[in-house]
This record gives sequence, structure tokens and C-alpha cells, in this order.
Amino acid sequence: MNIPASVIAQVNSMMRTGFEVPDDKLVPHAALNADLGLDSLDAVDMLVYIEETLGVKVEGERLAQLKTLNDVYVLVSETIGSSAQMNA
Repeated sequence: MNIPASVIAQVNSMMRTGFEVPDDKLVPHAALNADLGLDSLDAVDMLVYIEETLGVKVEGERLAQLKTLNDVYVLVSETIGSSAQMNA
């Protein structure tokens, strides 16, 4: 999936400000838990942030599927895409 640069920038900004992740760790293959230090509560916070920022609802079961930063990029990209289709 080709992820728009705007999605990557938005997610990376969220990681920097909301979770204090340094720029050098914000790479697509970074594991949310092992590399970025996010626990399950952080993952829920991240999901809430995505929903509030984008004004969309993300199904909770998607949360368990998020393992890497790239997974978050894909989720946000898909969510934006499905939201745009619903509003068309």
C-alpha cells in the first residue's frame, strides 16, 4: 500500500508529541512495544487520538493487529480512505 506522506507526517507528529518518541525511532518497521515502548494503554490512547483527530470510528479489534508503526500508517490511511468514500 502506498501511504501518503501526509499520513506518515501526522502519525509521526502524534508519536512525538503524545508519546515522546524520538524522531530517530520513527521508522516504518519499528515495533510499537519493543522499539517505541508503547504498552497496551498507550495503544488505546493512540486509537482514541486517531479517532478524535480524523473524526472517524476505528473498530477495537484493529488495535490488536497493530504491531509496527507501518501498521498504524496503514490503519490511518485506510480509515481516511473509507471515511472519504462514505462522505462521497
